[in-house]
Amino acid sequence: MSVPEVIPIRHEPDYRTSTIGRWQGGQFFASVTAVFPEGWSDDHWQSQKRWCAVLHRFDGAGRHLDSRIRFTGTTADGEKKAIAAACQLLTEWLDALPERRYQDIAIAPFAVRSEGALFGLVLEQHEDDADEEDDDGVWAEFYPDGLGFQAPWDGYYDT
Repeated sequence: MSVPEVIPIRHEPDYRTSTIGRWQGGQFFASVTAVFPEGWSDDHWQSQKRWCAVLHRFDGAGRHLDSRIRFTGTTADGEKKAIAAACQLLTEWLDALPERRYQDIAIAPFAVRSEGALFGLVLEQHEDDADEEDDDGVWAEFYPDGLGFQAPWDGYYDT
């Protein structure tokens, strides 16, 4: 089975994909997530673990339109405070989406970088995982949320 042009993602209320769906302008994937900058070191990890609100918007066909990413603090600053600020910001962004409905989506792979961190749905391949039934080891990883999508491309993910 080949990798589809748009990757289905199932809406799961009260879980990791609870804030995905459609709006008047297309589709969206929103989350509060933690991210480490590329090349981070184990030293002082609390000051490098940054919390953020993320809203990716897509057209009706699943092509990436834009991304809003705002960092709200680090674990060293106070994890609960940073998460609460990100949740509040994300709620404001979602409330501003006209005709918002939470539901399954299907989006094309994309990648954006913000402050040294990767965000997006990125196709990856590992030769060790290759076999004939599994797209030669290809899957789509949603960064930085850590959601992996693969054949049979049914919208379910691994973490």
